[in-house]
This record gives sequence, structure tokens and C-alpha cells, in this order.
Amino acid sequence: MTTTPVRISESEKAPRTRSVLREAAFLRLWSATTASGLATWALPFVLGLAVLDHTIGAATLGLLLAARTAGFLVAVAIGGVLADRYSRRAVVAWAGLAAAAATPLLAFGLGRSPALMAGAALVAGAGQGACRPAFQALTAEVVDGERRQQANAAMTLAVRATTLGGPSLTALLALWLDTSTLLLGIGLLWLIAALVPGPGAPRTAPATTEHPSFIGEFTEGLREARRHPWFLAGLCALTTVIATGYSATGVALPLISRDRYGTQWVLAAAMTAYTLGALAGALLTARLRPRAQGWTALAGLGCYGFAPLSLVFDVPPALVITAYVLAGLGIELFNVPWFTATQREVAPDKLARVSALDFLMSYGLAPAALALMAPAIDALGTRTVLATCAALCFAAPAAAALVPSSRDFTRRPGQQTPTA
Repeated sequence: MTTTPVRISESEKAPRTRSVLREAAFLRLWSATTASGLATWALPFVLGLAVLDHTIGAATLGLLLAARTAGFLVAVAIGGVLADRYSRRAVVAWAGLAAAAATPLLAFGLGRSPALMAGAALVAGAGQGACRPAFQALTAEVVDGERRQQANAAMTLAVRATTLGGPSLTALLALWLDTSTLLLGIGLLWLIAALVPGPGAPRTAPATTEHPSFIGEFTEGLREARRHPWFLAGLCALTTVIATGYSATGVALPLISRDRYGTQWVLAAAMTAYTLGALAGALLTARLRPRAQGWTALAGLGCYGFAPLSLVFDVPPALVITAYVLAGLGIELFNVPWFTATQREVAPDKLARVSALDFLMSYGLAPAALALMAPAIDALGTRTVLATCAALCFAAPAAAALVPSSRDFTRRPGQQTPTA
């Protein structure tokens, strides 16, 4: 008696990967990250509303934003060290609780004490900075390597959706709630960020009872970053794009919208187009797996150059809006693979410190570049500055692509890659 072999299709042979969106641990982490992102975005917006209703002045707003930025820059490095030394879940909890405790002080100080508000803004910024590298490392703990790109795309979608809908929602709430109440709402968001995420997977390397200094541990993170040439090249390209293109358009777009087109509609439409493009980019990268992922990501990063380039010439508003769609699309074609590669390639016990270096360089230099952009425009002219920044946005990712390991955001074949 003979039997006929059963043919099994390739799709039946391949195990089905469970969607990360069906994992409770990731959904808790996603909710916490979304809450922290919404709270981070909402604070300057709500303080801006306080200026509009004359509760505080523009000078006080500048002081508060500067204090928040200073707190972020100091705490992001410290948070990276602590998240590699201790439980990342605990770092997120303490950072979120610190920011949550600061917001009632901000509300109490409105119209009363600029010094109290500045101190509270400093603590809120520190909470924001400390949790960022910890969240990055927690994603690598909670999600397995095969699904991290999907997870990072889901995180980005939440951030972009918040950016798109947040202003309208906050303005609507402001019709019924005063600024103090809105600030207390931000504190509630930080409580969610602190308390919602579940515990991560066991640490790869057990914590030791003796540790070198903070500087020594952060230096270990720098040495780990140097082991990945693609990371250093990509970080330099990202920092260049943010410091030049992002800063130049942030200053020039409102002026050009008003003076060249005679309406602020172009400003609003361009920013909305950027966010919609970023949403599309996040959706695309959730499943996109190009053969040369690093080169594709760097090409996406270079697309931001279209934003300042569109402002150099007297073009129809539709071209400006299209350029901003491309810029938003490209930035997420870079961000999602960039975060995923960092989580994959960097040694797990140094991931938070390397992520802290990423945030320090890419976002830490942005305020300084933004402060220099207006004087540069006054001295050299808007078109010259925008054209130069556009050229740098195109050139920096192209130069990063020349680094051999940038092709796939991985070290050269034959070298062992750590796994989390």
C-alpha cells in the first residue's frame, strides 16, 4: 500500500508571526510612550496659551522653554546611564513621576512666581529627557527582533497622530478649561507614562553592586557607539539635517508664508502636510524591508532638503506643500529603520547610553542652531541660508552612505552582532 505525500505550501511552512499590536506588554509600553509624547508636545503649546490670555509674558515663556530644554539635555545622559545600570522600567517610572509632580507647581506658579515655574519646567524637562533612552531600551526588551520595526512604526504613528490632532483638541479644551487645569491634565499624562508600562524582559547582563562614575559609564556608551561606523555616520547626517534644514525652515516658513504668500494658510498647510507625510512613512516602514535598508533610510533623510529648497524660489504654494509631504515621508523612512537597527546592533547592556547619545546630538544641538538661524538670515539673506541648508540636507546623508556599513545599518559581514 502506498500513500500519497501531502504537499505543504511555503506559506504553511513559514510560521506566522503574531502581530506586536496583540501583545499586552507592548500595548502598555505603547500607551506609556504615547502619553509621554503627548505630554511633551502639550507643555509648550499650553504655555503659549498662557501668553495669549496674558497670564504670563513672552519673556517668561522663553525662560520656561529654556529651562525645560536644559533639564532635558542634562537628564538624557544621566537617564541613559541609569537605564543601563538599573531597571529600565524603574527609570521610566521615576522620570514620569518627577515630571508629573512638576506640572502642579507650574500651574501654581502661573502669574505668581516665574522662578517657581522655571524650576518646575526644569524638572519636567529632566523627566522627559530621562525617560527617552529608557523607552528605547525597553522596546528592545519587550519586543523580539523580528517585530521591532513594526513596533517602532507603531510608536511613530502615535507620535505623528498626536502632533496632527493635538493642537485642535487642546484648543477645543481651552474653550472650557483654564490654563492651570490643562497643566494638571499634562501631569495626569505623565502619571500614565510612569505607571502603565509592564515590566521588561530579564536584563541580558546582571546589574553589579559596584559601578564606575557616571562619566565613566557614559564613556563606555561612547566606545560602544564607535564600534558601529554606520551609527556615527547616520548620527552626523541626522544632526546636520536637524541643525540646518529643520532650524532654517522653522524660522523662515512663517516669514515666507506671511510676506511672500500674504497668508498664514501656507504655514498651516505645510506643517499639516509634513505630519501627513510622516504618518504615511510610518505606515510604509511597518512592512517595508528594502534590500539596502540603510541606504534607503539615508535617502529618506535627505528628502528633508526639499523643504528648505521649496522656500528658496517663488513657487506656487502647492509645490511647497508637496515638498513638505516628501520631507515628512522621508524622515520616517529614516527614523523607524534607524531605531530598529540601533536596538538590533548595539550591545543590549549599553543600548540606553547609545540612545542617549543619539538624542543629545540630534535634538540637543537643535536649540543652539535655531538661535543662530535668525541672525544668519539677517546677515546673509533668507535665500542664501535656505539654499545652503538644503544643500547640506542632501549632502550629509549622501556622505553617510559612503561608509560601507551604512548600506544595511549593520557591521561588516563576519562580525558578530549582539542580540537582545
